[in-house]
Amino acid sequence: MKKQILSLIILAFSVYSNAQSTAKPELYRPNYHFTPAAHWMNDPNGLVYYAGEYHLFYQYYPEASVWGPMHWGHAVSTDMLHWKHLPIALYPDSLGYIFSGSAVIDYNNTSGLGSKLNPPMVAIFAYHNPRLEKSGSNQYQYQGMAYSLDKGSTWKKYNHNPVVPNVEKLRDFRDPKVMWDAQIKKWILTLAAGDEVQFYSSSNLINWKKESGFGKNIGAHGGVWECPDLFPIEVKGSKEKKWVLLVSINPGGPNGGSATQYFVGNFDGNKFTPDDTQTRWLDYGKDNYAGVTWSGIPSTDGRRLFLGWMSNWQYAEKVPTENWRSAMTVPRELTLVNSSTGYLLASNPVREIAKVHSRSVVIQPRTIHNNVDITNLVPFKLCKTELIINLKIGEQRPAKFGIKLSNGLNENLIAGYDNTTGQLFVDRTQSGKIGFSKDFPAIVTAPCKLDNNTLQLHILLDEASIEIFAQQGKVVVTNIFFSSQPYSKLSFFSEKGTVKATGIKIWELEKAM
Repeated sequence: MKKQILSLIILAFSVYSNAQSTAKPELYRPNYHFTPAAHWMNDPNGLVYYAGEYHLFYQYYPEASVWGPMHWGHAVSTDMLHWKHLPIALYPDSLGYIFSGSAVIDYNNTSGLGSKLNPPMVAIFAYHNPRLEKSGSNQYQYQGMAYSLDKGSTWKKYNHNPVVPNVEKLRDFRDPKVMWDAQIKKWILTLAAGDEVQFYSSSNLINWKKESGFGKNIGAHGGVWECPDLFPIEVKGSKEKKWVLLVSINPGGPNGGSATQYFVGNFDGNKFTPDDTQTRWLDYGKDNYAGVTWSGIPSTDGRRLFLGWMSNWQYAEKVPTENWRSAMTVPRELTLVNSSTGYLLASNPVREIAKVHSRSVVIQPRTIHNNVDITNLVPFKLCKTELIINLKIGEQRPAKFGIKLSNGLNENLIAGYDNTTGQLFVDRTQSGKIGFSKDFPAIVTAPCKLDNNTLQLHILLDEASIEIFAQQGKVVVTNIFFSSQPYSKLSFFSEKGTVKATGIKIWELEKAM
């Protein structure tokens, strides 16, 4: 009998292993961008670094591939690229769904929830109470708290939630982002409140005092303000310190739907004062939303690290993936640059991207007139690559120039520069599957100033996304796409003029997820 049972176990394992080895890979599953193992995901939450690990919590619905009652999913990584999925961290309860928020390490145990030897990881998040919403109440969103004493493995809700009640009866009152302000030695909580943000302070993460508000009649107001993030940052190449406030908005982005604006100024522990009221966009693409930065990054590192949700509420629930929906952007380092038009927040892929570099190829400079196909010079698949390309305008100034990705079905994705408008553009109107939403087939544009008549492109390509960091990351465009078959051809184009392509290097990227 024991031999029969053992034989059945071996047979079952053999069948399982064979099924696993012959299973078709999931269409559009990224190679090196974070995705949930299954079901729905949106905003990144609780980004915190602790004891050598980057924690990523995220809005998650574990029962379907569309939005539903929100939980906090959880994953950890030592390099922000290779992620380990962990059990769900926070579940809905009688106070509501678990909406977006943030996490910090309370090293000095100001909350009294742990000890200095074992400081608590504290999450502050928005509750969304569907019962109160249906009753007609305007107080169905308020802020709750939970804490972990085992590096985020298990969580306990605070006994006296909510910690920030919705006393002003605002219908949109959510997405708390917490930071420690070393200057005033207090915790600062930044909160989306209708079409503005509000700032609160606390000495213990539990008792919060409202300090001020910001944003009435300033910035873009085409939709609801969400997912704010306030942080100090040094101006690149100097010791000058400024404060940056990120605010996501939906709808109202520069190319429709969801996007993230930012403001640069000063914060005195009470109020944020912008240097100007100009609206600036962190990313002009349609698919970088609700992004926030990691807390707890050691001073020996010193980077301001960012992650965004790579989708758009115009079509996020309709994209053609079956078992899972949504990916995160590649992690990015934010730097503040002093330019002729004021301070600009630049974004570039984190240096850890080199951990997934595989083969590479350097392509010799060439002059581009009309179309030049370089497919035969790239000995690996295009949709898991990193590209660096400089395109310098020749004597005969072209109307448009750039690169084109295409496949055997005549589907294409075009990224380039329009000299007549001074704009970077990405055209996905013929990129493949586009019929699931009228808002998806778009030509995305971004104002872009050339440096010495040169367009500098740093591009990350994955199975269903393109992230373009132009002009050292001062202009960024992130777009997803769904080609019917992988793009297999790469070419340069220049219309009615010439450009010289130089500094061309392409890396194959290994699978990280």
